[in-house]
Amino acid sequence: MKTDTTQAIIARMKPEQLPVAEHRLHGWTHFAGLYAGEHVAATEFVIGATFVALGATTTDILIGLLIGNILAVLSWTLITAPIAVQTRLSLYTYLEKIAGDSMTSLFNWANVLIFTVISAAMITVSSTAVRLLFNIPAQLQWYPTNSLFVAVVLAVGAIVVVVAMYGFDAVAEFSGLCGPWLVVMFVSGALVLFPALAESVLGRTRLDSLAEFITIGDRSIWTGVNSQGEPGIGLLEVIGFAWAANTLTHFGLIDMALLRYAKRSIYGLCTSAGMLFGHYIAWIAAGIMGAGTAVLLKSTIAELDPGDVAFRALGYSGYVIVIVAGWTTANANLYRAGLAAQAIFHNHSRMKVTATVGVITVLVACFPFVFSQMLPLLTYAGLLVVPVGAIVFAEHFIFPRIGLTRYWAHYRNLTHSTPAVASWAAGLLFGFGLQALNVISFFYLFLPTWAFTIVLYTLLARSYGAAETYPAEEAADRELSGAVKKMQDRQAISDGQPVVDTTMLSKVLGGLAWTSLGLTLILALVVMFSSPDMITYDKNVAIFHRWGFVFTIIYFASSYWALRRGKSARGAGVNSAIAS
Repeated sequence: MKTDTTQAIIARMKPEQLPVAEHRLHGWTHFAGLYAGEHVAATEFVIGATFVALGATTTDILIGLLIGNILAVLSWTLITAPIAVQTRLSLYTYLEKIAGDSMTSLFNWANVLIFTVISAAMITVSSTAVRLLFNIPAQLQWYPTNSLFVAVVLAVGAIVVVVAMYGFDAVAEFSGLCGPWLVVMFVSGALVLFPALAESVLGRTRLDSLAEFITIGDRSIWTGVNSQGEPGIGLLEVIGFAWAANTLTHFGLIDMALLRYAKRSIYGLCTSAGMLFGHYIAWIAAGIMGAGTAVLLKSTIAELDPGDVAFRALGYSGYVIVIVAGWTTANANLYRAGLAAQAIFHNHSRMKVTATVGVITVLVACFPFVFSQMLPLLTYAGLLVVPVGAIVFAEHFIFPRIGLTRYWAHYRNLTHSTPAVASWAAGLLFGFGLQALNVISFFYLFLPTWAFTIVLYTLLARSYGAAETYPAEEAADRELSGAVKKMQDRQAISDGQPVVDTTMLSKVLGGLAWTSLGLTLILALVVMFSSPDMITYDKNVAIFHRWGFVFTIIYFASSYWALRRGKSARGAGVNSAIAS
C-alpha cells in the first residue's frame, strides 16, 4: 500500500472508526465510576421486585447473586476487555473487519433498536418520579394520556441526549459523579425501611442477629413462593439470572465500546463496581425497600412503582434517585446506540448521529409501554447478540492459535461473509430451539449457544478462505496501523498533557462531597439501630428524610463544582502546552 493511499484512507475515516489513541486512555477510576453509575439504576427497583415475584429464598438471593455477579465480572475481564484493549475498537467497527458490510449493517441496526428502547425505558422511569412531583396521573396505557407527562419526558430526555452526544468522557464523568451517591442511597433506603419489616415479623424494630435477618427475609421478602403461590426459583436460577442479565454487553462484546478506552484489560474488574455494588447490593436493597413500603402502605410489592418505593424510603431524595438512576443507564445505552448508528452512517459524525437517535429515543420514551416490556427485551436481546460475540471471539482468539487467518474476509474484500451470517442465523435457531424444547434453564441458554456458534463459524470460515495466507494484505494492514499510530502521536503532542487540579478549594469540595455521603449513611444507621419502637422510628425517619435531602444537594453541588474546576485545569494545561 502506497503512503499517499494510506493517508487518503485515514482521511476518509471518522474518529470513532479509528483505534483509540494512547493519550485518550483512562485509568481504573473512570471505569469504576462508569459501571457503578450505569448498573445502580432505576431498573434495580424492578428487578429487586422480580426476585420477590419469582419466589427466591433469602439464602438463595444472598449466595446466588454473589456467585452470578462474580461470574459476570469475570466474563467482562476475560472475554470483553482483552479484545477491546488489543483492538482499541468498538464492536461495531471491529465486526465490519471480520464479517463484512452486510452482516455488520444488520447487526448495527439491531443494536440501534435495542439500545434506543432501553434508553427510552430509562427516560420513562426517570419521568415517573417527576410525574409524582406534579401530581400527573399514572400512565397505564401504552400511549401517553397526559400532555404534561409528555413535557416532562421531553425535558428529562433532553439532558440524556446532550450528555450522550458529548461522548465517552461526558458519560464517564456523569456516571462517576452519580455512582457513589447512588450506592449510598440504595443502602440507606434498605436500612431505613428494614425496621418496619422487623416490626411486622418479629413485633419489634430491632434486629439482633443474622439469623433474624434470614427469618425476616424468608417471611416477608424472599419467601420461596412465587406470585402464583407455587414454589419459586432455586439457587441455580438465581446464579443464572445474575450472570445472564448482562450477556448483551460481556459475552455479546457490546462493552468493547467502553473498555477500548482502558489502559489495561485488567480494568475489566472495575465492572465489579456495577455488579457487586449495583446488582448485588442494589437488588437486595430494592427488595427490602419494596417489601418495607408494601408493609407501611398495606399494599403488595407488585402494586408499587419505583417512585412510590423510593419516596417512602428516602423522602425527596427518592425522587432524585429515580431520576438520576434512569439518567445514568440511559446515557450509556444511548452512547452505544449512537456508536452503532454511526457505524451505519459513516459519512456523519457520531455527535450528529447520536443527536438524531436521541430525538427518536425521547419520542419513544413518551409511550409508557417501553418500560413494561424492558425485561423481556433484555432477555431476548442477550440471546440475539451472543452468537455475534462468539464469532468475534473465535476470529480474534482462536483463529491465530489454530493456524487460521484473522480478518480473512477483509483481506478478500468480501462485503458479505457467508460463514458469519450463517453462523449467526444458526446460533439463533440453536438457542431459541433449546428454549422451545426446554432443555435447560433459559438463564443458561447463552452458554451452549456461544459454544455452538464458535465451532460452526470456525469450520465454515476454514472452508471459505480462513485457512489461506494473505501476506501482502497483512503488510498493508500493518502499514495502515503504523500510519494511524504516527498521526495519533502527533495529536497527543498538540493536545498536551492533562493537568490535575490540586488546589485547596478542590480538596475542600471533594471532602465536602464525601462527608455528605458519610453523614447520610450515619443517619440511615441511626434509623436502623436506634429506633426501639415505631414512634421513635417515625421520628428518626423524618430526620433522615429532611437532612438526607440537604446532604444530597450538598453532594451534587460540591461534586459538580469540583468536576468543573478539574476540567478548567485540564483546559488550561492544554492551552499552555500548545503555547509552548
